[in-house]
Amino acid sequence: MNRIPIVIAVALVMGAWLAPTTVASAAPCLMVTLTGTQGGPGAFNGLAGPGTLLSYGDDSNGCGALNLQFDAGRGTTMRLSQLGMTVGQLDAIFFTHLHSDHTDGFADIMQLRWHFESARPKLDVVCSADTVSAEGFTISCRKLTLHIADAFIQSGEIAQRVSEDKARPAGGPAELINTITFEPKDEPEVVWSSGDVKVSAIRSTHIAGHASYRVDTPAGSVVIGGDAGNDAIAPPRASSTSNEVERLAKGADVIVHSTIHPAMAPEKGSGMPPRIFYRQSSAPDLGAMAKRVGAKYLMLTHLIPPPGATHQGPWRVPGGRLTEADYRKAVLESGFTGNVVVGADLASVRLPPK
Repeated sequence: MNRIPIVIAVALVMGAWLAPTTVASAAPCLMVTLTGTQGGPGAFNGLAGPGTLLSYGDDSNGCGALNLQFDAGRGTTMRLSQLGMTVGQLDAIFFTHLHSDHTDGFADIMQLRWHFESARPKLDVVCSADTVSAEGFTISCRKLTLHIADAFIQSGEIAQRVSEDKARPAGGPAELINTITFEPKDEPEVVWSSGDVKVSAIRSTHIAGHASYRVDTPAGSVVIGGDAGNDAIAPPRASSTSNEVERLAKGADVIVHSTIHPAMAPEKGSGMPPRIFYRQSSAPDLGAMAKRVGAKYLMLTHLIPPPGATHQGPWRVPGGRLTEADYRKAVLESGFTGNVVVGADLASVRLPPK
């Protein structure tokens, strides 16, 4: 008659005894860090070239089990070093497009990896497949990765350093790259994944082959817009932002995007050519897009012009230097009520916030 209660009691005791042996996994987290915020190929006040580092993990490893670099402008390795990272800790690099300000730091990354961490697995480099422009020339990420160290090979440095350390691959840094290309489409497609992390890409307009990315993780989602602008390259148009990026960003927590301030508009006397101004997304339009998709954070990067600059390259800033407050005001005029991060090198956002 008492067997059932005894069994239940034993089960409860056993459950209490076994419970401590089941260790809950640490909470997942994602860090979004701007490794460079310089707008365009110029140089101002020590800013590094455009780049964003996404580090995913959990509280036990400081959100750093997986490290993805999006674009790699001038000085990327220096910014990574300030974060306590080596280039060997990168798991993949993604290029939005092949303008030099977004790729200047790539050779440095690969050369350092070849010098000191060549025993690590090959680095995935993800980018658009070869694209023929409207003008007839070809944009080729495949050739960029294949020939990334040609200058060092031709100068004799690769051979000289291999003579000192036979463990280094004789073909140089290109041997350490696993190039993954895709054809950007008008709808998001998964182009890379690892465990719980998925990276999708979509076609976007700037130059031939430009792509924007979305990273989805259990800790949150981030969109990297790159230099995307509207398919309509000049007014009249509803917005300067990309319709494709907006589709990609639906429900995302964070949008990271290049930004131009309305002060640089050609009609305001900057001297900037219309074709250059209009192919960028403006701060107010980015705020409006972030509001429409429900983003919690808008991180402005690749700022044109950089706060404090009197010129953007050869073009002057009408009315004098802009401040972070000027960029923030331009965004908030759109009605966006989320968090605005006006990009400075090493600015970061953590998901979930602490």
